[in-house]
Amino acid sequence: MKPAISRSEARLLLLRGVIAVVVTVLIGRLWQLQMVEGASYLIRSDRNRFREVDVAAPRGVIYDRNGKILARNRPSFTIAVVPGDLPKTREGEPDPAKDAAVLDRLLDLLARPAPKLRPSPTPTLTPTATKGSANTQTTVSKPVSATMQIPNRQAWYMPRAEIEQAIKDGRLGGAYRAIPIAKYIDEGTAFTVAEDAVNLPGVDLQLDPIRDYPSGSLTSHLIGYMGHIPAGALDKYKAKGYAQNEQVGLTALESTFEHELRGKPGRQTIEVDVNGRRMRTVGQPDPAVPGHNLVLTLDLDLQRAATTALQEALDKSSGFTKATQGVAIAMDPRNGKILAMVSLPSFDNNLFAKGVTTEAWEALTSNPDHPMFNQAVGGQYPPGSIFKPIVASAALQEGVINSQTLLGDGFDGANDGIIWLPNRYLPGDRTKDQKFVSWNAKQGFGWGKINVKKALAVSDDIFFYQLGGGYLDIFRGLGISALDYYTSQFGLGATTGIELQGEGAGLVPDEKWKRLNYAEPWLTGDTYNASIGQGFVLATPLQMTNATAAIANRGTLYKPQLVDHITDAEGKTVKPFQSNIIRELPVDAGTLDVVREGMYGAVNWPEGTAPNVRLPGIAIAGKTGTAEYYRDWDKDGQPDKDPKENLPTHAWFTAFAPYQDPEIAVTVFVANGGEGSSVAAPVAAKILRAYFGIDTAPPAPVTPITPTTTAAPTPTAKPAE
Repeated sequence: MKPAISRSEARLLLLRGVIAVVVTVLIGRLWQLQMVEGASYLIRSDRNRFREVDVAAPRGVIYDRNGKILARNRPSFTIAVVPGDLPKTREGEPDPAKDAAVLDRLLDLLARPAPKLRPSPTPTLTPTATKGSANTQTTVSKPVSATMQIPNRQAWYMPRAEIEQAIKDGRLGGAYRAIPIAKYIDEGTAFTVAEDAVNLPGVDLQLDPIRDYPSGSLTSHLIGYMGHIPAGALDKYKAKGYAQNEQVGLTALESTFEHELRGKPGRQTIEVDVNGRRMRTVGQPDPAVPGHNLVLTLDLDLQRAATTALQEALDKSSGFTKATQGVAIAMDPRNGKILAMVSLPSFDNNLFAKGVTTEAWEALTSNPDHPMFNQAVGGQYPPGSIFKPIVASAALQEGVINSQTLLGDGFDGANDGIIWLPNRYLPGDRTKDQKFVSWNAKQGFGWGKINVKKALAVSDDIFFYQLGGGYLDIFRGLGISALDYYTSQFGLGATTGIELQGEGAGLVPDEKWKRLNYAEPWLTGDTYNASIGQGFVLATPLQMTNATAAIANRGTLYKPQLVDHITDAEGKTVKPFQSNIIRELPVDAGTLDVVREGMYGAVNWPEGTAPNVRLPGIAIAGKTGTAEYYRDWDKDGQPDKDPKENLPTHAWFTAFAPYQDPEIAVTVFVANGGEGSSVAAPVAAKILRAYFGIDTAPPAPVTPITPTTTAAPTPTAKPAE
């Protein structure tokens, strides 16, 4: 008989059995974890430890022709939270209390005053050298007064409630995707957060480049700015490999050359610690390819000089002729390179580097002077008398006149700066005649019968009325069809193709256009008005600059260009500048020489309209323009006029120099500026002085000489009311 098992032995056997079962279970579970599910857990572990991250490509830099930086990248600090790296419970579940503790500590650090590590001035550029200097230095100066002075955003913070919601959403999918909660923070705050990283698990400090524009408002219309991809274009950009939150060029050269400037983003694998902080790079990264650089034709020194001169003219205006908008353009007529292009008022494109504030955006878009609109390429205005060289070229080329043909006052028996055009339906009733006046009629004299050179020099409207539209049976005139043809050949009525958005085409009106838009026939008076750059004719300042350049170079109309060449990150040229010819004008060089001589007379002859533009040692040819326009109709439906019943006028001046071998063409436009000779011409003179490095004070204003001939009495016939 077997001995009975004691109670203690029974318990020991039971314990051994339990232990055996537990060990068996553990061995089975260990086998399952290591042998069955080991590969899966290894992958999950690696996902926690190794991460693939995008590497942004450095965006290309933009330089002026002398190597001065106009757009560059500068570091910006971003604080992000990675939901998957936030502290968890023992069971690996999210811990709201620990999340709150991390956020409390982080937001407290962000709220503290940032320690100052170094000064961070935001200078504007001031030239200290003249034309041709490649070693021009920059100094700090006050910005141009026409620039919108709006405080920039210093930093952006996500509200706490939105942070907590973003963390919850992130844990539902993409737990290791960083959530930016503070952007554009200063270096002091960034380093404070970095020093306390041990107490901030799940918090990531990122270094992101943002765009910086050292020249700011001086070049904002040309350089443009960047921003987030517009919602309507997101699919198009994604198809090109862009990330949803990536920034792109939105305006001007930043947009036109987005592909060249962007570069190619890279990727790399990194290893992180338990708190999600980067430890090392694993394997061979796919490096980012930097974007290409743009080297512009623009001369920043000349750009500043033009901006200053134009702003001074705006500041001097007052009353009925108070001017708040203007344009100044300088171009090389030998190849179409833009040397300067100013549109005032301007804006600071640095406002958009960190995301423009609502207040700043509203201030810019509600400004009646439209500071974000580039009037140089988009503004369409009546060109006034700077259009006359085109009319003269057309008439000479068509054989309507030669250099000695005499037209002007005297055909109607008077020399008073007034011409009377018979009514086409009642030609025999002279009381129905239409009165057309030259600018000099207000001073009580006419120029008499003169040739085309003098007509350009003194800007005689009577001569050009007759030249374009004829006069009775005495002189036939060019006619609107031929005038339209040559006007189009000089580039009006079509965009120039410059590398900027928003370019206007201007308007070259004809009989069909008037019938479609006004349901009226074309009249001789319409041709008269068009022949002096008034009526329906519209042009952009860039178009008129290009037309002047074509006259200066004796017949080649170039495509204006802002980019001289494109280089890679190492400075090697990958795309050189090539001048592009729009067309050769259907005008002989000898014909253009006659026109050029008349423009030379406008500056240098005793009776010329622009004596204030003369420079010592530099022969200049130019043409003044004063274009009437309608503004602010009053309660009676009449256009706004000054006390002397004069309509408001735009001031124009266009010129080229040196006369014999031109290397610069300049056009100045001042909206509502008054007389071109007294307002726009002095601005051009200052620009030319800056270009040629002439530091002497400009000459005292010269009053144009008027004829000594006594004005004949006005005809008794009066126009109908």
